[in-house]
Amino acid sequence: LKQVFNKDKTFRPKRKFEPGTQRFELHKRAQASLNSGIDLKAAVQLPSGEDQNDWVAVHVVDFFNRINLIYGTICEFCTEKTCPVMSGGPKYEYRWQDDLKYKKPTALPAPQYMNLLMDWIEVQINNEDIFPTRVGKCKEEVL
Repeated sequence: LKQVFNKDKTFRPKRKFEPGTQRFELHKRAQASLNSGIDLKAAVQLPSGEDQNDWVAVHVVDFFNRINLIYGTICEFCTEKTCPVMSGGPKYEYRWQDDLKYKKPTALPAPQYMNLLMDWIEVQINNEDIFPTRVGKCKEEVL
């Protein structure tokens, strides 16, 4: 298990919500609903009186954390040799472009693509202009 949770590989620590904040309470509500076995459609509905941007932000962060955990369990089996292309089956190939190092869409081995993707998502989630940690400060045009 040490290999799965090695933060230098693919696992990133969960973003924490400060206890006592509205985001913390929304996170607790989301966790409780997802772990209770109830209808998923009901679980993701905006609770009455809550801010839509805060609710979406909490679910984006939770989704990222869950995907990171899932990917962490399979990353040792998907190497550059066994997964030389990032694809979605035989009909779809994903290419990386970030306008920094990869200025044009570039085919990459799946592990390299996933590492770049997870790093990019983490930067977005940690960007206070996109996902502020203070409630009510979300930019409307981003979400």
